[in-house]
Amino acid sequence: MGGKPMAAEVKIDAKQVRSRMEREGLNIFSRLPAVYAASRRQGQRFLQIGGGISIVEWRTLWDLHEAGPMTIRDLSSIQRSDHSLLSRALPDMRDKGYVTMHRDSRDGRQTIVQITDKGRAAYERAAPIMARRRAALRERFSEEEIRTLAGFLDRLEDFLRIPVEQIIDKEVQK
Repeated sequence: MGGKPMAAEVKIDAKQVRSRMEREGLNIFSRLPAVYAASRRQGQRFLQIGGGISIVEWRTLWDLHEAGPMTIRDLSSIQRSDHSLLSRALPDMRDKGYVTMHRDSRDGRQTIVQITDKGRAAYERAAPIMARRRAALRERFSEEEIRTLAGFLDRLEDFLRIPVEQIIDKEVQK
C-alpha cells in the first residue's frame, strides 16, 4: 500500500568474506596503493610537525642538501618520480624561496636546481622529525630486512616495467 516492498533477507557468509580477505592479503597489486597511501599520509603528518612542507618539497630539499645542485632529471631519478611532477612543483618551491633554478650553461635544455638558505632552514626544521620516522622504521625492521625489502621492490619494479605484450599470450591479444 504505497510502501516499499520488503527486501529479501540477505545472508553474508562471514567465512567466505574472511577467506577472500586472506587471499587479497597476498594480492601485491591491490596492496601497493594502500601501502603508498598510508606512507604518504604518515609522511605528511610528520612534515606538518616538521615545519609544514610537502613531501615533494622535503624530498627535493633533502636531495639537494645531501648531493648539492643538480638537474631536474637527476632529482627525478633519485626520487624515482615523474620528471613532469618535479617540473610542476619546482616553480612553487622557487617562489617560496626554497630553491633557485637556472639553465645549465653547458646544456641549455637542462635546468639546474640549487637549495637556498631558506630551503636549507626548512630542511633543517624537518630533518630531525623525518630522521625519527626512519629510526622508528628501523625499530620495526632490521637493516638486513630493509635491504631485502628494497631488493624485492627493485625486482617488482623491474617486472612492472615489462611491456604488457611480452607477458600476455599472443592468443589473448587477438
